[in-house]
Amino acid sequence: MPKSKVRKKVKEHQVVEAALEREPVEMESPSWLAPTMVAAFLIGLFWIVIFYVTTTSYPIPGIGAWNMVVGFGFIGVGFALATRWR
Repeated sequence: MPKSKVRKKVKEHQVVEAALEREPVEMESPSWLAPTMVAAFLIGLFWIVIFYVTTTSYPIPGIGAWNMVVGFGFIGVGFALATRWR
């Protein structure tokens, strides 16, 4: 049976030096992200509150209980944006 090739071991100090040589990646959010995220949360919250306060008549009268889906959709967009915030 043929002998397998011997791998060269990487020394620990070589790994540390390689990690130090890399440039740091900027971890900053775009300036529009936080206001958009907060706005989506608030629009969703107000949408649902208006839906309950007006006894399911508004914000869009024709769609009935689907107004809840629209409100939670805005809140979902807010959560999706929150995952990108740094």
